[in-house]
Amino acid sequence: MVKPSTGDRIFDFINHLLLALVLVIVLYPLFFVAIASISDPSAVVGGEVWLWPKDLTFTGYEKVFANKEILGGYLNTIIYTAVGTAVNVVMTILAAYPLSRKDFNGRNVITALFVFTMFFSGGLIPTYLVVKSLGMINTMWALIIPNAVAIWNIIIMRTFFQQSIPHEVQESAQMDGCGNIRILLKIVLPLSLPILAVMTLFYSVAHWNSYFSALIYLTERAKYPLQLILREILIQSNMQDMIQTSEESLARTIMEAESIKYSVVIIANLPVLLLYPFLQRYFVKGMVIGAIKG
Repeated sequence: MVKPSTGDRIFDFINHLLLALVLVIVLYPLFFVAIASISDPSAVVGGEVWLWPKDLTFTGYEKVFANKEILGGYLNTIIYTAVGTAVNVVMTILAAYPLSRKDFNGRNVITALFVFTMFFSGGLIPTYLVVKSLGMINTMWALIIPNAVAIWNIIIMRTFFQQSIPHEVQESAQMDGCGNIRILLKIVLPLSLPILAVMTLFYSVAHWNSYFSALIYLTERAKYPLQLILREILIQSNMQDMIQTSEESLARTIMEAESIKYSVVIIANLPVLLLYPFLQRYFVKGMVIGAIKG
């Protein structure tokens, strides 16, 4: 083992110090929102909450979970995310696997056409007209079908298949009588857990945070995802159903509105935060291997 030089130790110290600083800058806002959501709103507004919650209270969470629109939006988002992610991953696999095969004629031309769509699209209005003509307005499919696949993710998965799964293994299976579908299901996919985890994470987070498509295509509030409800609360301050009662003073109403905002942010981000630890071990491997150009 080579003993690190003084310069190496100084570099490591500065590197760790900078990374620790970046970690604090990234995590503190989320930490502050978490402690503010369980602190007394007047203490938060007064700037008394910094590192620890003050005057512990769960009023914000109680009012959030008592609101039927938020719970309905939460359920809608879970459904949209689950169905949308499943469609995205399946479509990405079905596009990436043929493009990764050396015996697939015309794959370079098809890849070039796919890449072309990354730089040029039909635009918002033509897309809306297509969705409308297909009868998908005010349905779940308007949020899923137009975004069924991401070209960049196809390229990453295709490169992963090319770099990580030897072509000889597929040829051997083909000589043993396996067809393309069986090779994909029995050989390619079991060896591709890292990239599948990465794609699942990318697509699910995108669906969970998406609100613009719902804003355009959905007309019934009962079908709104959580992010649209969250938008109304945080941007339009539309939370009368949760805080407006005749007995409460204006000042107390404003305080509870602040508590509700912090609580909704935590509730909206909790599923994504819980998803990361389970997929994190695949994340680096899948991205590094999938991003190397073959």
